[in-house]
Amino acid sequence: MNKALHYISISHKTASVAQREVFHIYEEEKSELIQSIQNSFQDIEGLLLLSTCNRTEIYFESVLTSGKKMRNFFIHFKTNNNLKTYTLLFKFSNNTEDTIRHLLQVSSGLESLVLGDVEIIHQIKKAYQFSMTHKLQGSLLERTLQTVFKSHKRISNETNFRDGTTSVAYKSLKVIRDTYNRSVVKSKKVLFIGAGDIVKQLFKYNAKFKFNNLYISNRSEENARVLANRYSCQIYDWNKVLANNFEGFDVIISAVSNCPQLIYSMPDVKHKTLLIDLAVPSNISPELAKKENILCYDLNTISIELKDTKEKRIAAISHVTAIINEEFLNYQNWLQGAALRTLLADYKIIVKDKVKDYFENNKEEYNDQKVKALTNQVMRKLMAETETLKSISKVDALIAEQVSL
Repeated sequence: MNKALHYISISHKTASVAQREVFHIYEEEKSELIQSIQNSFQDIEGLLLLSTCNRTEIYFESVLTSGKKMRNFFIHFKTNNNLKTYTLLFKFSNNTEDTIRHLLQVSSGLESLVLGDVEIIHQIKKAYQFSMTHKLQGSLLERTLQTVFKSHKRISNETNFRDGTTSVAYKSLKVIRDTYNRSVVKSKKVLFIGAGDIVKQLFKYNAKFKFNNLYISNRSEENARVLANRYSCQIYDWNKVLANNFEGFDVIISAVSNCPQLIYSMPDVKHKTLLIDLAVPSNISPELAKKENILCYDLNTISIELKDTKEKRIAAISHVTAIINEEFLNYQNWLQGAALRTLLADYKIIVKDKVKDYFENNKEEYNDQKVKALTNQVMRKLMAETETLKSISKVDALIAEQVSL
């Protein structure tokens, strides 16, 4: 059987936030998952773990392992074999071309909750770096990702699909600005909880919004301190977060991994307080939205596209699709060429052995250089006459022909 590139996927298109949370792959469990996959499936050569707020996908290169087997394995890994509940939430493919087309759609932002989301390509690059660290890029997967990165570059340079910002971090800060009076909004007391990519993006985009009363809290105070020093904000004690002591804050944006229901109690809120939950699983209890003076946003509500950005991106979809189709065709050509290169490599071994046999049978002196030269001559002849590849029996005649020239 030939090696193929497969994938399994659960996303916002197939599952709710709560269902997706079950299958989110946390940083601290990635190595364990990879090891478990390798132990369970010996034929895996390439492996990519993509886990974002809105999707979890596993891409893998193998000969025998199917998408269905990987799906069942992953459900068991995350839920102790609760197959009946979750199997229908997953998509999968065992076809290399279907897999690359899917990844091209995902990486472009065409499949994102926010059309044209630019964060997804950074998340794919991060996943690729993780694969390379574990030497799991594989030949098919490696070529696929190079195709993805080339498509992304072309889409950015040749279309308006990347115009405007649709980052959830940017939009979260915009929600703050739109919620409060402009004369006082910059001095509102704002708490960022977490120190991962989203919080780093919040600080990055704050250069535009210029909120000046910022605090940060994180499980690791060291990580919080790095950001606090870099962006000149104050540290808020993590124990106070665990105790749900948020007195005085006007805005809380939480993006902490693996901390469900971190914020569950806010008694006696007497002023308008904005809670924004950017985490998977959710950090903020939905019950708080029922309280007076509290406004709550989650990933779904924060991801509503800005009208002008959406219009530009919708108009560019046909151009983006054309680029994806072109790069997909290039990949198909490479894939077909790879099969021919493998065939020629196998033939070259046979031809080299026959060349040695020819010299020995005719009692002619030869060395490695002479064998290599004659082998290459015969291979060029084979490549020029495609039909010859169907029968190795013609090689002997070709050797004699080349020697006589």
